[in-house]
Amino acid sequence: MSRLRADAADTAAVGDRGRFFSCTTLAVVRGPSLQSRPSQSIRIDTAIDTGSTREPREVLRMVTSRDVARLAGVSQSTVSYVMSGRRSISPETRRRVEEAIETLGFQPNAGARALASQRSQVIGLVVPFAPGADMTGVLPFIETITKCAREEDHNVILATEDEGAEGLTRLSDQSLCDAIVLMEVGSKDPRIPVAANLSVPVILIGVPDDPAGLYCVDLDYTLAGRMAVDELAASAHDRVVLLGYPRDVMARDVNFVRRFLRGAEESAAAHGIAYAEVSPPDTSRAGAEAALDEALAQPLSGGGERLGLVVPDPQLIQPTLQSLLDRGLVPGRDLSVIGLCTDRTAETSTPPVTNLSLEPRDVSRRAMRILFRLLNRESVPAPSTVELVTPRLTLRQTSLSAR
Repeated sequence: MSRLRADAADTAAVGDRGRFFSCTTLAVVRGPSLQSRPSQSIRIDTAIDTGSTREPREVLRMVTSRDVARLAGVSQSTVSYVMSGRRSISPETRRRVEEAIETLGFQPNAGARALASQRSQVIGLVVPFAPGADMTGVLPFIETITKCAREEDHNVILATEDEGAEGLTRLSDQSLCDAIVLMEVGSKDPRIPVAANLSVPVILIGVPDDPAGLYCVDLDYTLAGRMAVDELAASAHDRVVLLGYPRDVMARDVNFVRRFLRGAEESAAAHGIAYAEVSPPDTSRAGAEAALDEALAQPLSGGGERLGLVVPDPQLIQPTLQSLLDRGLVPGRDLSVIGLCTDRTAETSTPPVTNLSLEPRDVSRRAMRILFRLLNRESVPAPSTVELVTPRLTLRQTSLSAR
């Protein structure tokens, strides 16, 4: 731990009866950057009142905003404004304060900040992990939300137990967090009316049928469904089969499922292309086999018919590709496959699959940007409480070329 040394060379005796007090001069020692220091202390050599002269002893105390203010030549409140960003500070003053923070290795005490601001400096992230949930798909959201929170000097508490509306009330009423991000939103989610009446800001990643005035950010799943079928129609496919979401996901009525299916159906109708939906029992290899048995009930006719498969559940993509290969059907040669997944999942699939990106990091960043505006009582310049992120289509090895 780097320290500042307060030399006792200038210590002077004051008063009588051998009572000694210290008049110290600080010698500044620069250490590593602020981000790399977990904590910082000032070392002060001082004498003790013992009635006789003794060697100075070492006392440690934490650097405070008062020390920063003294070094920067500003008031303590100015230091607070620079750190919180709540007031406009001149560039020169900000520079002096930031240099003093860097020099002293100052890190504000979280508890003291919470008491002063009446905030916990914590964001609640509610992610009910249902059986069979795609953790690889959820992790980019959690990582990005956590990163955005830390950039605003907040931590994240992850609430994973499915307590429903009671869990939201507990987070708010016990002052466990300053704001809440709610994921895995159902179309008719019973938590929404409760969330809309909490004392802390709430933002949804997902769009329920009735957002109750809450801000929502999500991928535009309806557009994604349309884009998948539009691409297959443009490359002259005769038939589209959507290997849909597993039955347990359909039963939960998660908001994005209906939106994606609606977009795919609308596009198929607009293009006049044969369209069917198959719901696999689960995302296992056996589930993919069962879904393909139904999807391929009408065999491909000697290269005349062009079939396109749309796979919106990321967990089902690789089992589907492997099952096709085991049947002697090569995606990109005998039929097309389009998945709804992150680019990383698409690139690492065998073979690399054409995909519509879920854009989890963009969705998360936008949600957190709005959340902190709400938390800081800033205006949110949006014409609607719903913000949808446009998906990207990337052609890879599993797409038939247009004929």
